Amino acid sequence: MKTEITKGIYYIGADDRELDLFEGQYETPEGISYNSHVIIDNKIAVFDTIDERKAKEWKQNLAEVLGERKPDYLIVEHMEPDHSSLVKEMIDTYPDMKIVCSAPAVKMMARFFGAPVPADRVITVKDNDTLELGEHTLQFFTAGMIHWPEVIMAYEQKDGILFSADAFGKFGALSYDDPEGWACEARRYYFNIVGKYGAQVQTLLKKVAGLNIKKICPLHGPVLDENIEYYVNTYNTWSAYEPEDKGIFIAYCSLHGNTEKAALKLAEILKSKSDIKVSVSDLRRDDLHEAVEDAFRYDRVVLAAPTYDAGVMPIMADFIHHLAIKNYQNRRVAIIENGSWAPAAGKKMREAMEAMKNITIIEPIVTVESTVKADTIEKLNTLADALL
Repeated sequence: MKTEITKGIYYIGADDRELDLFEGQYETPEGISYNSHVIIDNKIAVFDTIDERKAKEWKQNLAEVLGERKPDYLIVEHMEPDHSSLVKEMIDTYPDMKIVCSAPAVKMMARFFGAPVPADRVITVKDNDTLELGEHTLQFFTAGMIHWPEVIMAYEQKDGILFSADAFGKFGALSYDDPEGWACEARRYYFNIVGKYGAQVQTLLKKVAGLNIKKICPLHGPVLDENIEYYVNTYNTWSAYEPEDKGIFIAYCSLHGNTEKAALKLAEILKSKSDIKVSVSDLRRDDLHEAVEDAFRYDRVVLAAPTYDAGVMPIMADFIHHLAIKNYQNRRVAIIENGSWAPAAGKKMREAMEAMKNITIIEPIVTVESTVKADTIEKLNTLADALL
């Protein structure tokens, strides 16, 4: 699709409604968008290419916007293949076109393309470097590790547009009218893909704090052009690893249903005692990455799992591993374990969580001895009071 964002600035990206797994792991039931943009001025700048899956559509959109003209610059914000798969073809097709990117991106191009891009074809940029196109001026900012080391962003000064690379992106094709709005799938995208690099996001937010941003154009998801402060503040909360909402997230797995009964009973008790938000996820069946999202969203988390091979049931261990690699921190965590002869899951979960930053374990750890009984419910009531 080709859309004019503002005078002389066009969207030429494409929706991919057939993609089922983004980066080979994240479910995308509503697809994904690969975003690319063009500024038509005295000089023409193309912002990124897209995934080769949608190459034909992108080329048609680019040709429609260019007409008889040729691009002067290709701005490479990010070298991940869903944005750079057609960069080499652009270099070969337009021999007078310059590549504008970071110094680390130049090295990546040599790796991806099998040979370096000629030095006289490349303009490397760093913080606050500018590029004059005519009426439009681009101001660049390095954004290393958001979420690759070569990332740059560009601020178009005339209309106040921040081309934000993968920051502020979300899952879902543009043709999908998400009833839950931007935050839900943007949150899942952020914590699972960018989440480890909160410190770098905080640095970037400080760099752009003084800009008069009127629109944000990410590489995935819609153009953000209303209430920019909301998006920036939300990213600030996420990247500071602060809870977005007060609530309790219960993540459980179960071998024969007894740990599940304990987890669901705790949810029932919590709801009877308070009107606080309680979210529950069965890690065996629910989307693991949505569970990661909810663990970051709320200020309190309950982990419930049975003992398995003298440790913790593997799917819970995997969930905790995902939290650890995404830099999980600043939360209160309660634990429910189950065991029929030598309960060990609670100890293993505690050790794993306490290895993370600023994690407070809520006492008591509840041990289910095989099945949920009257004394188990008493313990869950005590735990509910401690959670609240």
